[in-house]
Amino acid sequence: MTTPPTLPPRFEITEAEIEQVVAAFYARVRAHHLLGPIFGAKVEDWESHEAKIARFWKGAILHQSGYEGSPMMAHRRAGNVEAGHFPIWLGLFDDTLRRELDPLQAAGWSALAHRIGQGLRQGVEDIGRAKGEVPRFT
Repeated sequence: MTTPPTLPPRFEITEAEIEQVVAAFYARVRAHHLLGPIFGAKVEDWESHEAKIARFWKGAILHQSGYEGSPMMAHRRAGNVEAGHFPIWLGLFDDTLRRELDPLQAAGWSALAHRIGQGLRQGVEDIGRAKGEVPRFT
């Protein structure tokens, strides 16, 4: 029996670099005047949360298994996440990427984060939409 071919990473990055970015980002989130309380209201164990998010990014970037969960459902169920929070989140994330990685890595990860963020934002917006109301794609 042959092993199925593995997909190449979306861009060159190590697991350690992913973990470094996640740790740096969440250190900044905890200190952020708006995002800190939003995350703090839901995250009880930061170490476990960061490990879970690192597994998510390793799956999204390196195609590794290990992440179990639904980011969409987590953000929808949180109850305190609004569509307007995503540009702030992405701005802080982009700044963290620029500080922690080389420009090509930062650009690749940023593009992926923005695509994912757009979908999550739309999912959060859908919660308050009346049945049959046309979605907004801005």
